[in-house]
Amino acid sequence: MTDTLIRPFAALRPATNRAQDVAAPPYDVLSTEEARAMAGGRPWSFLHISKPEIDLAPGTDPYGEEVYAKAAANMAAMVEAGVLVRDDKPCYYVYRLVMGDHIQTGIVATGSVAAYEANRIRRHEHTTPVKEDDRVRQIEAVNAQTGPVFVTHRADQTVAAIVGRASAGAPNLQATLDNGVEHTLWVVDDNREIENLTNAFEAMEAIYIADGHHRSAAASRVTAARRQANPDHTGDESYNSFLVVSFPDDEVLILDYNRVLKDLNGLSAADFLARIEGEFTVAEQDAPVRPDGAGRFGMYVDGRWYALTVKGDLPPESQPVARLDISLLGDRLLEPVLGISDPRTDKRIDFVGGARGLEELQRRVDSGDWAVAFALYPTSLADLMAVADAGEVMPPKSTWFEPKLADGIVSLVLD
Repeated sequence: MTDTLIRPFAALRPATNRAQDVAAPPYDVLSTEEARAMAGGRPWSFLHISKPEIDLAPGTDPYGEEVYAKAAANMAAMVEAGVLVRDDKPCYYVYRLVMGDHIQTGIVATGSVAAYEANRIRRHEHTTPVKEDDRVRQIEAVNAQTGPVFVTHRADQTVAAIVGRASAGAPNLQATLDNGVEHTLWVVDDNREIENLTNAFEAMEAIYIADGHHRSAAASRVTAARRQANPDHTGDESYNSFLVVSFPDDEVLILDYNRVLKDLNGLSAADFLARIEGEFTVAEQDAPVRPDGAGRFGMYVDGRWYALTVKGDLPPESQPVARLDISLLGDRLLEPVLGISDPRTDKRIDFVGGARGLEELQRRVDSGDWAVAFALYPTSLADLMAVADAGEVMPPKSTWFEPKLADGIVSLVLD
């Protein structure tokens, strides 16, 4: 088979009427304690595979060998019990997420690792070795990719038409998670529709990783290892791909990703406010400040909300990273005033997803554990794509995508 950007695959997925029992939040949004509580009384929850330490003694090292072995045993048990079943032919799948009034519908496929390495599947974040190693060990233990990578493509009429036809029928799977988000899946098994989808994506210059950089990097490492170990390697093996769900860019929702700081770097509140006025206009407000555009920020400090606006011109479009709001905040305030030079490692900074609201920022500062909070305007998908197209990397925690994909709806078995 000629390598293409995406391919159909025979998914491992919940049996009929089992999706509600199986579907679970992504492994990386829950602590072990949260996962243990959520999976209580639910023997078929995918958390037993994605967070298998919940079935071992409290305090077990989540990166211990016994954890990965437990994941493999739990997956084998779910297959043997008929809770998870594998389709008998390669298909595409239409996956819809509904969160309140927001609806987005994408295509489940496998993305080519070769295309990822050639930058047709583009990334915008660094990964950390510990998290990457964990995903490699999980994939090897269960011989499957169980966590889909959330990608996005520029809206395409052919893809949209196929999605519309598939989703007009009765769904094959449906589940609603505890957060109220609905997950619905339709199987696309018609050979002509499969060919048309493959060709439509192949005509695209690139697709973009939105969420799942560690999963995709780990998949690339697994491919390299298996390719080297297989003297009969052809390129058609499923380990040459990784599990993706691609949504059109006009349906993807990015929320703000906000910041809280432990202290004011030795400054009093008054001195801190005076220091930042060189780079920002600062206006006290009577209510929480949600920024309404680029170059604007909300700030909560010393029991008061302020609206901040960057002074002067923004960097040119030829500098897509420098233009990002998080870069402006970092370059003009967090580093020079508060001493945060590396937000990936500095313990004085924390990140708060926009789904938690401005109230969470105020609550954290009012608790006394944090000194100042910043509310940011959401990074646009156009900005993300511009950074990825330039081959550059965004600052950490620049985007917060909602709703999240569920684990357990579809998995890719590595033949």
